[in-house]
Amino acid sequence: MHAVSRKLITGALLALGLASTAVPAHAVQKGDWLIRIGIGNVAPNDSSSSFSGAPSIEVTDVSNSTNLAINFTYMATDNIGVELLGALPFEHDVSVTGLGKVAEVKQLPPTLILLYNFAPKSSIRPYAGAGVNYTKFFDEKTVNALAGTDIELDSSTGLAIEAGIDVDINKQWYFNASVWRINIETTARSSVAGTADVTIDPTVLFLGAGMRF
Repeated sequence: MHAVSRKLITGALLALGLASTAVPAHAVQKGDWLIRIGIGNVAPNDSSSSFSGAPSIEVTDVSNSTNLAINFTYMATDNIGVELLGALPFEHDVSVTGLGKVAEVKQLPPTLILLYNFAPKSSIRPYAGAGVNYTKFFDEKTVNALAGTDIELDSSTGLAIEAGIDVDINKQWYFNASVWRINIETTARSSVAGTADVTIDPTVLFLGAGMRF
């Protein structure tokens, strides 16, 4: 995980913990729906093979991206919930060896998580879970040295893990901080450089507010 992401997560959890000290507990229970809305930051931990048609070139960087994110959780029991993560499209710059930025790409990462709430009766409710992610890449556009050529990234399906915490504001509303680690492996297909296997494996940080009903 990037150092900046670790600092943001630590600071957010500390702030949420301090903010909750005077708030009475409001239970989460079987049958509840939880909605969380906030800002999601996708920080790739990327690596790449060389392109088949240009062995000296590989993807060197996939940029971070931030956008509005939302997730929905249904509590199947007091402790166990099913969560769906969604967001507005994230846009990334793609850089390669010796050429710098050569492409822009958008992606949507819907993620389904089975989670466990460790303290459903508390005003501070940590939880963790695991599930599956499907990432769809679209609107790929080449720029700079590769402008006018074609590039595509295959869709990806992989494992996702999550940890988070809800901190009550009042009976209905709560703060949320959560982090995902998602396995995203794709194949980049360039009309001039051939194919390359690209691992993105982002850390996704979410900060926002939620509502129970």
